[in-house]
Amino acid sequence: MSTLRELPSELADVLEPELPAISSEIVRAIGREVPEYVRPFEGAFGHAVRTGVNEALHRFFSVIRDPQAADDERRRLYVGLGRQEYRAGRTIDALQAAYRVGARVAWRHLARTGSRAGVDADTMALLAEAIFAYIDELSAESVEGYAQAQSERAGELERARSELLESLLRSPFAEADVRPLAAAARWALPRRAAAVACSTEALPGLARRLGEGVLHAPHAELGCIVMPDADGPGRREALRVAVQDRRAAVGPDGPLAELARSWQLASEALSLSGDGDLLAADDHLADLVLHESAVAVQRIREQRLEPLASLTPTARERMARTALAFLQQQGNAAAVARVMHVHPQTARYRIARLRDLLGAQLDDPDARFELEAGLRVSLRAAAAD
Repeated sequence: MSTLRELPSELADVLEPELPAISSEIVRAIGREVPEYVRPFEGAFGHAVRTGVNEALHRFFSVIRDPQAADDERRRLYVGLGRQEYRAGRTIDALQAAYRVGARVAWRHLARTGSRAGVDADTMALLAEAIFAYIDELSAESVEGYAQAQSERAGELERARSELLESLLRSPFAEADVRPLAAAARWALPRRAAAVACSTEALPGLARRLGEGVLHAPHAELGCIVMPDADGPGRREALRVAVQDRRAAVGPDGPLAELARSWQLASEALSLSGDGDLLAADDHLADLVLHESAVAVQRIREQRLEPLASLTPTARERMARTALAFLQQQGNAAAVARVMHVHPQTARYRIARLRDLLGAQLDDPDARFELEAGLRVSLRAAAAD
């Protein structure tokens, strides 16, 4: 604000007597010209506007009189005005418009006063520049205050939403306890919802693509999104489009009271999904059972599939695929041939060889169940390699 400090100090003595008239004129002009402020200047609102105008003029004249005058108090005031605008639910545009109106009115009034007092043209030009530079500083301070309040509110909202999500994922949860949290988080509790699991890195982008209706926060070292009415028209496709090249899994849609179960299934299914893949936990329940019972299934593989260990890797995989097809097609050779895309005679030959290797296991119900589990895991591991 170097221009303001170049003005002669005696100019303040010429202009300051006009302060009350200028202040009143500015307040009236703001009330007429700024739509958000077209209201009676009563109560706290009117007091804040009048205080802001008076302080701005007082400090303007103070700096003309004493360029070294400290402005810490002024800064607090106008930062505070910016914060107040955010809390009042208005945009910063209204306050900036009020500053511009104030600068224009002040200059017009002071120009008349200076002219009557015989102030020279060069000084008046400096005065005009100083007024608008001063208003720019006030405006910048208020923008800073507005941004501070906005950031604080965003932090409060984020904490409230995280607390709400944690509560929803507890089982059971009391709806009476959750409702106040939902109000603080500004999130309408849905009747039904599904949990979506993703990485914490993918969480912000995926949640942004799904829009304002979802609730999201990190949870248990993963990203969690609560998606209302996930089975509603177009909702699953919207989720698929949002995932794009990310990795995500979605649990079953259901009453809010069952959200914890939906999250457990989604988070477990995430480990089965690949990049750019949306995996629905309900479509992979058998794989989830096997995945979550890895130690037991590994022991099954060792016991039930030990006869295949002596084969070459290629032959072992071929016989494993034959065995899985045999179990899934209930021993029907023609059906095995179709799913394996081989000639029926080839299928019959492989089934005979399979019986030589696995023997009575193929006809025992418990052994067949364990064989299928072991074969699924073995073939998935082979594909991963």
